[in-house]
Amino acid sequence: MRMLSSIIPFMAIMGAVVVASNFLVQFPVDFTLGGLNLADLLTWGAFTYPIAFLVTDLANRRFGPQTARIVVFSGFIIAVALSVWLATPRIAVASGSAFLIAQLLDVSIFDRLRNRVWWLPPLVSTVIGSSLDTVIFFSLAFSQAAGIIGPGDAFASEAAPLLGLFAVEAPRWLSWALGDLGVKMIVGLAMLAPYGALMPVLAPQRRA
Repeated sequence: MRMLSSIIPFMAIMGAVVVASNFLVQFPVDFTLGGLNLADLLTWGAFTYPIAFLVTDLANRRFGPQTARIVVFSGFIIAVALSVWLATPRIAVASGSAFLIAQLLDVSIFDRLRNRVWWLPPLVSTVIGSSLDTVIFFSLAFSQAAGIIGPGDAFASEAAPLLGLFAVEAPRWLSWALGDLGVKMIVGLAMLAPYGALMPVLAPQRRA
């Protein structure tokens, strides 16, 4: 019971991040950077979603990998429920699969590196986890190869200049994936600051 009460805040924050990301994904980033129209590539949800990796890493540091996986599964349940409610079955499968696999990989990588210099476990686990999350979600949600999951999105599959900037053309979803990954990398690096600040507060719990 004491352990459950200790991890409830992590589960609540994870749930809040998932809910916020599913809400903010409806709103494009209405901003132009040079010749790049970010509204064609990004939604505000891309900026909040990487915080889930911070929550997982802090839970892992504090309680260890087994408890961190409980936090991940709580977020997975919320992610799937929201995706089924707000999106198509194919998007729900893509979202749930990407979240669960990437977060569990994050837990494993962090645990292997936990005794290294303080910034290495969260940095490496977040970079690799975020990359895998992007690959799984966009390939399952939009690629023609994953059409067996459900009907595709014709607009997402149409060829367009890569990132809206280059002469080479690619399916729109590939530009979306690259934009999403870029934001995840930037936010992931930024999350090292709150992680470092919270380290003294969330010191590893002594194990009996």
